[in-house]
Amino acid sequence: MKKKTQFMVIVSAMVLLSLAFFSCATAPPSKSEKEQQQDSVREMANKTLSDLYTKHPAAKDAIAKAAGYAVFSDFGFKVMFMGGARGKGLAVNNASKQETFMEMAEFQPGMGLGAAKYRVVFIFETPDAFNSFVTSGWEVGANAMASAKTKAEGGALAGAVTVSKGVKMLQLNGEGAIVGVSITAAKYYKDKALN
Repeated sequence: MKKKTQFMVIVSAMVLLSLAFFSCATAPPSKSEKEQQQDSVREMANKTLSDLYTKHPAAKDAIAKAAGYAVFSDFGFKVMFMGGARGKGLAVNNASKQETFMEMAEFQPGMGLGAAKYRVVFIFETPDAFNSFVTSGWEVGANAMASAKTKAEGGALAGAVTVSKGVKMLQLNGEGAIVGVSITAAKYYKDKALN
């Protein structure tokens, strides 16, 4: 009985934490806070790419030749039958070098309890695919992700999946290794506070 009570306390705490995590509304950052947050996102993106290139050197050429790319860092959580993640990211147009700060939210159903941090890299093969992602955002459902998982790339982008026309996606663990894509439904959109 004591273990059951402890388990319920932990689950309740995780649920409350996750609700606070997703629903907390913050005031717009001041100019210096905005610059600090932008620098933090840039640093995360640079570190992610550096880790990726160390483990998968051929990815550097693929990203350099692309119309653009986006890098996201996500903090995920899972409580019983429900999980999700929220994160920040940076999309870069390779031709103009223009940066767009982005946000993401993800939903993952399934059993479990715990938290994980992972990173996602998108590679946009065409300017249209990149511009659509940045200007309109992007939302993907579980069915699309299940379909994408069956189309994994080989060669230079081994482990990448095609998630829509002209868009490839890599999911990295904390060490920069490409891992199987586990996202089931997600939404990516412009960060109004940081742009």
